[in-house]
Amino acid sequence: MTFYTFAKSVVKSIFKPLYRIEAIGLENLPKEGGVLLCSNHIHNLDPIVVGIMIQRDVYYMAKEELFKIPVLGKIVEMCNAFPVKRGLNDREALRKALKVLKEGHVLGLFPEGTRSKTGELGKGLAGAGFFALRSDAAVVPCAVIGPYKSFHKLKMVYGKPMDMVELRKTKASAEQVTELIMSEIHKLINEHKEFSA
Repeated sequence: MTFYTFAKSVVKSIFKPLYRIEAIGLENLPKEGGVLLCSNHIHNLDPIVVGIMIQRDVYYMAKEELFKIPVLGKIVEMCNAFPVKRGLNDREALRKALKVLKEGHVLGLFPEGTRSKTGELGKGLAGAGFFALRSDAAVVPCAVIGPYKSFHKLKMVYGKPMDMVELRKTKASAEQVTELIMSEIHKLINEHKEFSA
């Protein structure tokens, strides 16, 4: 058993009852092959919650500063995260992310680039479209819905993979593809936001 698998099992056993997490659409996530999993970002715990509810391991880009913190940095690294320099065009991080997808893994991404302070869906950055166009990965939209409050229901919704064939053929821009991904995330939020707490 890897450290990631062990950590995921422990955290899930705590978080699932604490936040009454309900996972919807798990069957939409391909069981194999590269997957670009794109989610909205409402809380610092999003990367953990998005990852613990699915069977496959999820890789993330995390801000470089985290890896410099004693102990925590090592734990983050052991949980399949790799560093990215924020605010810069980090070519090494881009190459690493494309490699993750090419090798058939799941890359978790928050297209907004930062946590929403209002909880509302913000504008997506071109990075999501870049990875979608530059890889053959399935693109799966995902939505985190609900408050992170103890014993209040939190929903994780995994949408159906988006059809990227024509967009890749016609060489759509990264910005256009990101907008489409954000539109799908928005639909998931609107479809599932009504629930009893």
